[in-house]
Amino acid sequence: MYTKHAEKRVQQRGISQEVCEMLLSYGDEKFDGHGGIVQYFSEKSVSRLIAEKGIQYCKKNIKQFKAYLVKSARDGAIITVGIDRTPHKFKVLGAA
Repeated sequence: MYTKHAEKRVQQRGISQEVCEMLLSYGDEKFDGHGGIVQYFSEKSVSRLIAEKGIQYCKKNIKQFKAYLVKSARDGAIITVGIDRTPHKFKVLGAA
């Protein structure tokens, strides 16, 4: 379930529902200290995704791995989504 805020951010930031579903299925989690859980792609989660979807799929969609979402720890509703501007290097993909 997406909050109205999250629906707006998905549109504004061009993050597809498929990416959000991949984050929910494969992304690592960390608590944000404010009642939310941040889900993001890490080296480990990208490795799990490669095992399931294949290396070519992942290399083709590497830019999507900078996406993250924040969901409620209480009910799991997606509060917001965004793109991490920090440079990433996923060694398992051999690319930045």
